[in-house]
Amino acid sequence: MADRTALVIGATGITGRNTCERLAASGWDVVGVSRKQGMVTDGVRNVSADILDPASIGPVAEDVRPTHLFFNTWSRQDTEARNIEVNGAMLRNVLDAAGPVGSLEHACLVTGLKHYLGPFEAYAQNPAKPPFRETQPRLDHPNFYYTQEDILWEAAERYGFTWSVHRPHTVIGYTLGNAMNMGVTLAVYWTLARETGSPFTFPGSPEQYDGTTDITDARLLAEHLVWAATAPGARNEAFNVTNGDTFHWRQMWEVVANGLGVEAAPYPGHPTPLADRMGDAAVTWRRIAEREGLAEHDVDRLVSWWHTDSDLGRTVETYADMAKSRDAGFTGTQDSARSFLDLFDRLRRERIIPQEGSRS
Repeated sequence: MADRTALVIGATGITGRNTCERLAASGWDVVGVSRKQGMVTDGVRNVSADILDPASIGPVAEDVRPTHLFFNTWSRQDTEARNIEVNGAMLRNVLDAAGPVGSLEHACLVTGLKHYLGPFEAYAQNPAKPPFRETQPRLDHPNFYYTQEDILWEAAERYGFTWSVHRPHTVIGYTLGNAMNMGVTLAVYWTLARETGSPFTFPGSPEQYDGTTDITDARLLAEHLVWAATAPGARNEAFNVTNGDTFHWRQMWEVVANGLGVEAAPYPGHPTPLADRMGDAAVTWRRIAEREGLAEHDVDRLVSWWHTDSDLGRTVETYADMAKSRDAGFTGTQDSARSFLDLFDRLRRERIIPQEGSRS
């Protein structure tokens, strides 16, 4: 598809990397942007740029002349006011660089279900009622997702491109160095538990253990993004993006444990946050990585204890409705159990976690 050139912002993140892979496999010309050069993806030209600096991203847009933009990144700040300021500026800078070039046809913005749950400062304090639907109004809390949507809509009007907003739940998929990567975090948790002889216990709340939830496979999200970029029915619309099934963590924790080759410990009936238990993780992980010949010795490049605790510690049910996507023509689904199992298989192939039974 030489007539379609994708500019993927946040190309080394969990969503960006999988989007790059999907686009390249579909024959697009793909340019991935990140602050630092990361993992190489076949068929993708990687460039470094700081999207907080208009002078850095501007020349990239002029050189690439993208027909389609995929914005897949965010920067966590200490307050939601700063989240709004920083993440709004990043999106605005990219759109003000790509828009005037004159080639941009469509921009995809990835946000998430905090659209319905609220920002971290007011997380799940007064959420919308599930199943979340795109027609539900914004919450009263300031939220950088809302700011980004407003920036996107204004730029689309000014520069004459169409847009789509994509709201995944917790994204499960392969990448390293990502700030919100529960699947890899759980695999590292298993490795550390096995090493130290600790029980592999579900760390979250009773509401999550026994309540209804869902997830988003990064591969399905990438499929949804590529679909929306060219589908007439997706123009100027916001969509939830989840796997299409639901589950209880009571059952899924057994799947996760079996996939990692360990017995799930009994649930204690209350949260046991990972962040409180992983004080020695860096030293223990380095020892494991050196002994097993793993590819990454720095555990902090693999895990997001805080994010996994936040997700699994919620005290409300969280799941989204996919009817709008179905009505618009997107039919993709994903077995959520396989989202975890496929990820664990790839982590072993890439030597990120040990093989089962390899401890010496």
